[in-house]
Amino acid sequence: MTKVLMKGNEAIGEAAIRAGCKNYFAYPITPQSEVAEYLAKRMPEVDGVFLQGESEVAVGYMIFGASACGERVMTTSSSPGVSLMGEAISYIAAAQCPAVFVNIMRGGPGLGGILPSQGDYFQATKGGGHGDYRLLVLAPDGVQEAVEMTMQAFTLAEKYRGPVMILGDGLIGQMMEPVEFPDDLKTEPSNKDDWATSGMDTRKSKKRNLVKSLFLDPTELNENNLILKAKYEQMRKEEVLYEGYNTDTDYKVLIVSYGTMSRVCKTSIDMMKEQGIEVGLLRPKTLFPFPEKEIYEAATKKSCKVVISIEMSMGQMVEDVERCIKGKRKVDFYGECGGDIPTPEKIIEVIQGLL
Repeated sequence: MTKVLMKGNEAIGEAAIRAGCKNYFAYPITPQSEVAEYLAKRMPEVDGVFLQGESEVAVGYMIFGASACGERVMTTSSSPGVSLMGEAISYIAAAQCPAVFVNIMRGGPGLGGILPSQGDYFQATKGGGHGDYRLLVLAPDGVQEAVEMTMQAFTLAEKYRGPVMILGDGLIGQMMEPVEFPDDLKTEPSNKDDWATSGMDTRKSKKRNLVKSLFLDPTELNENNLILKAKYEQMRKEEVLYEGYNTDTDYKVLIVSYGTMSRVCKTSIDMMKEQGIEVGLLRPKTLFPFPEKEIYEAATKKSCKVVISIEMSMGQMVEDVERCIKGKRKVDFYGECGGDIPTPEKIIEVIQGLL
């Protein structure tokens, strides 16, 4: 494989094409508009479709329609845009249709700002729309991982027949890094004959498939929700991804961080190591399912005295960290959310304050 220097947003678009996605609907919003710009050119070159909706609300239902037909489909947006898609995402989850959503987060709440943020953790991991559903949420720490996770997302969406979210901050969308597009992540679409509304003649079947999220019978609605619940439990067993950094040492402090923020934390850990201070990092790659067991084990290591969640938010993932640790260790928090990314020196200052 040859490495290519690409901006994160453009690499995400190319990764989707290489994963077999030929349907992309979107509405421009900073800091992810380059995905749409890139795919507006690339989709026609691969006999694919790019369509700009009149709003993010419309885009959400375009995604629903394509996914209900069994097509590989993706949209990208940023924070407020994903909010507008929330209703459609809930419908897609309830109707058990595979789709990929990418959120390149900007600052908030409200219009906020266009600089990087991690303020949509709650939105992504706790549903974001109405009803009992979850998203499988992948959190890349750079452009290469964004490529790999985008390609994997289509396979996961089809495996669980539900929406998958790629959650990256604005810096991941805007920065440029060398990337490779792995051939081994290409997969054939799963069999859709049993569920997609792709036409009986097309499917060579006499069975009528109705894709819906409306269940007026309470027993039927309860059964559908139990099916969804079982999928989320399966995700917890099979799809947890994480990275440990400097966790083979006798660290006194454990950092839990994800995305771009985790890379800053790694630099801080390397700098502190030179000073004889050992600090560990556990980085969730999946925000749902969350690496609960792994965080608990890393936090309760004998040498570890305190855990700190470091985020580009006012404290969202920290609630899941506290839940995992179950009071066995003190859990602290540090975050900034105006768009400035904390420096390694600032992280060191915070850690030294804990020690």
